[in-house]
Amino acid sequence: SSLREIVVTQADPGGCAINMGDGLAALGLPVSTFATVGEPVHAAFTPYSQIATLHSWGREPGRTLAYEFDDGKLMHSAVTQLADFTPDYVAKRLENGVFQEACSAAKLIALTDWTLYPHMTECWKLLQREVFSQVALGTPFFLDLVDPSSRSEADIRAMLEALPGFEACGPTTLGLNRNEANILSSVIGGISLSDANMQSAAEQAQALREALGISEVVIHSIKDAVLANAAETGHARGPFCPRPKKSTGAGDRFNAGYALGILLGLSAESRLLLASAVSGLYVRKGVSPSFAELIHFIREWAAGEIA
Repeated sequence: SSLREIVVTQADPGGCAINMGDGLAALGLPVSTFATVGEPVHAAFTPYSQIATLHSWGREPGRTLAYEFDDGKLMHSAVTQLADFTPDYVAKRLENGVFQEACSAAKLIALTDWTLYPHMTECWKLLQREVFSQVALGTPFFLDLVDPSSRSEADIRAMLEALPGFEACGPTTLGLNRNEANILSSVIGGISLSDANMQSAAEQAQALREALGISEVVIHSIKDAVLANAAETGHARGPFCPRPKKSTGAGDRFNAGYALGILLGLSAESRLLLASAVSGLYVRKGVSPSFAELIHFIREWAAGEIA
């Protein structure tokens, strides 16, 4: 297949790059991932390396202990080593041209987990200047920040100011959950926070999109999702699961489904429904679904056999 998804991230301890890539690879897409997975690659990533092309861009991966409960989860992360990921380090990784070649072939480029990398904003700017503006013009970008509440307001503002640099290279979608959307709205100021109402969330998404100067903002929760772009706003109810088998990584699988929707050229509502279906099936199974499993699940959902 000529389709290629590049998950450009540093495999944070929550595994966002690997999780999103796993969601895409399980659906049958060829995936290239550049991530801090250790040198040599840590054994935890061996299964992923068997279904996707994995390039290590870090000497030591972050680590997280995640505990899930009926009413929430606790995640304890060790991430100090991720401070080694600097623009100078990235520049050295670019010297062999492998990343540039992958981006040139890409049909979509995704970057995840800005939050846990203290120098990521400057790394983004380096990639925009040295790679994306040269080989990826017109390629769609998908960005997932991961909860930025641990970063200072100044850091968040600097990151937001860098987003138009992606838009200059290709149409850019920013994916957020409700909490992340509210954090950005508070930092920007003048944007109403969303609540459980999908209409208010859609209005928030549109306000964020306009303030950030990018093509599209998507906001998802465990029950629904909304999006806003220059042409429209859209919303969709998801297949809510009150007792998930696994919830950690559900947002990453939502992102995988949404990225697939972009590649397929689906309508706004169909992209949201596809993303919600991938996430909804993942939390029921505890693993990324195959394309055949996803089709079966969507048919059951459409027939009213799934809430």
